Amino acid sequence: MIQRREYLSKLIAFRDKQLIKIVTGIRRCGKSTLLEIYQDYLRENGVSETQIISINFEDMDYEELTDCRKLHAFLKSRLIKDKMTYIFLDEVHHIDDFPKVVDSLYIRKNVDIYITGSNAYMLSGEIATLISGRYVQIEMLPLSFREYMESTGSMEDRGVKYAEYLRESSFPYALVLRGRPDEIRDYLEGIYNTIVVKDIVNRRKITDVMMLKSVLRFVFDNIGSPLSSKKIADTMTSAGRKIDGKTVEKYLEALSESYVIYEAKRYDIKGKQYLKSLNKYYIVDIGMRYMLLGSRQADAGHILENVIYLELLRRGYDVYVGKVDAFEVDFVAVDARGTAYFQAALSVRDEKTLERELRPLMSIRDHYPKMILTMDDDPEAQYDGIRRVNARDWLLGLTD
Repeated sequence: MIQRREYLSKLIAFRDKQLIKIVTGIRRCGKSTLLEIYQDYLRENGVSETQIISINFEDMDYEELTDCRKLHAFLKSRLIKDKMTYIFLDEVHHIDDFPKVVDSLYIRKNVDIYITGSNAYMLSGEIATLISGRYVQIEMLPLSFREYMESTGSMEDRGVKYAEYLRESSFPYALVLRGRPDEIRDYLEGIYNTIVVKDIVNRRKITDVMMLKSVLRFVFDNIGSPLSSKKIADTMTSAGRKIDGKTVEKYLEALSESYVIYEAKRYDIKGKQYLKSLNKYYIVDIGMRYMLLGSRQADAGHILENVIYLELLRRGYDVYVGKVDAFEVDFVAVDARGTAYFQAALSVRDEKTLERELRPLMSIRDHYPKMILTMDDDPEAQYDGIRRVNARDWLLGLTD
């Protein structure tokens, strides 16, 4: 079992705090396993079995409890007086009015609540209002490159394993199928179809499923490229798939809510303001792209961007695409400590390429860290305070 230490440490840090812990992320990224690992931690640290109530609402054994009143009565009857009761509700979005159940339990003493969901909409609108200020969200992603390497049992052969990581998927169960591409493809196709049908088509009442899939394929084929709803609609319409910008926007929102794609908004570094047009999109798993588009090759530089973008999210940053004068900075990463700037490039051994990658970073006049991440296997170098670092070393946490 892959331990997912970074996410586990977050749950441990919030243990017994009067906050609802909400773990979100795409289907099959490891949310249920994380809860199992955390429950084992609790048992190892003196929590008895009777203090743990765990329900996975995708298990038909609990189908009757999808009625919110029955669920509330079930949970209430199992609370232990004068002892902390740990409640785990997995894939809780299957329950209508689940926030009322959670809110009612939250106000009781000695109750520590953990819930998971595969859709961001579960925290939108009225739901967020009902539990506003009472929860902390932990956004989960499939395996990082470091977790993938550790799970293979060796930190050697980084180049070979990086290629495997991209093609064979970062979803945890894909490791069990390692080296069996046909089975991995079937597994990823199952995740993809479940998300499209269960999480998007049924919930959003979408009638043109083929058009939704066409938009998804378009985004997967254009990761890291500046896009807008209008641009996607115009391109698809000119190719014979007529669609309007509002429909594209609706589909993009649904895909983002299901954690299939992530939108990186643009930010004017000098003007310190967000820009409204031509954001970029990155996808949750490169292996899923290979499954969907076959052998069609994406720009390898954009794939590297995608991997770096997701890693920055894992490390707790809010991530934007930067604009400084006429130049673009691949990523502006912001957290409580400040800001950092990143460029991603396959190689900067060519002098003109290095100059092109340095120019945007040199145009930024603050003193925050600036870094170029490259696949060149060269020693780290610096250029007026800008670090050039091997991307795999950075992904593995071998360099700050």
